[in-house]
Amino acid sequence: MRTATIGAGPRPGHLLVPALLACYLVWGSTYLAIRLALESFPPFFQMGTRFLAAGGLLLAWSAGRGGAWPTAAQWRNAAIVGTLMLGLGMGLTATAEQSVGSGLVAAFIAVVPVLVCLWGLLVGQRPRRLELAGMAVGLAGVLLLLRGASFGGSPAAIGCMAAATLAWSLGSVLSATRLPLAPGAAGFASEMLCGGAALMLVSLVLGEQPQWPPQTHAALAWLYLVGAGSLVAFSAYLYLLGHAPPALATSYAFVNPVIALLLGVGFAGENVSGAEWAACAVILGGVMLILRGKVEAKSA
Repeated sequence: MRTATIGAGPRPGHLLVPALLACYLVWGSTYLAIRLALESFPPFFQMGTRFLAAGGLLLAWSAGRGGAWPTAAQWRNAAIVGTLMLGLGMGLTATAEQSVGSGLVAAFIAVVPVLVCLWGLLVGQRPRRLELAGMAVGLAGVLLLLRGASFGGSPAAIGCMAAATLAWSLGSVLSATRLPLAPGAAGFASEMLCGGAALMLVSLVLGEQPQWPPQTHAALAWLYLVGAGSLVAFSAYLYLLGHAPPALATSYAFVNPVIALLLGVGFAGENVSGAEWAACAVILGGVMLILRGKVEAKSA
């Protein structure tokens, strides 16, 4: 779930296609990995340990390459943004996956670009007509999705996903406007460390108890989330921000839900009705309109 649009204009790089595939396939597959890891690791504990491990490794790598250490103000910003995007966003997403299929959760998350536009209104960002149209279409798709059997039978999952997407999108807007993080990998690492700490605090308050020893597939899924989901995909995303147009770098928001749905249905036996597939298509259509509107705004 990333929505930042920071980056330079297009500068072709030889790693452009591999980076895109990493963001599309790896991030799209993390929703299924979260579901598998839940069989041994409770939601907040799972996400907290994941981001603490990945953040620590990424910060060590950044420091080893001579990267600047985040300032006190940047750590403060990371604490706020990390709590919103990871503490609430990812923690509640994992919680929702306890009762709703991973593919449909990913489809719900596709509405984040719509919410980013709405939050942007509060900080003076005026969307273009295509973006407004995309917001309307995306929200209509979410309403259709909520009428389906999966979410309709789980009010708790609806509440978790509504709060998760609102928190993630607000954190995205704040990090790009009012609460900038440290540049590069150090910024991502500080966000993961702060968000991981917030997640572990919630896990402690809730009294979550992981299964020990964990099931083999759950442990492998957790390792995949740390290595591929956090380190590889984040590095690929950083590369895209510097070598691709912002709309292309953020196009994962359109592709990830499709990957997650296909993996959930094909490998986890998740059931998705025809009406739910149609709702997902409506949401993704709204995202496409928003991305096109951002391209036009950039060109203008």
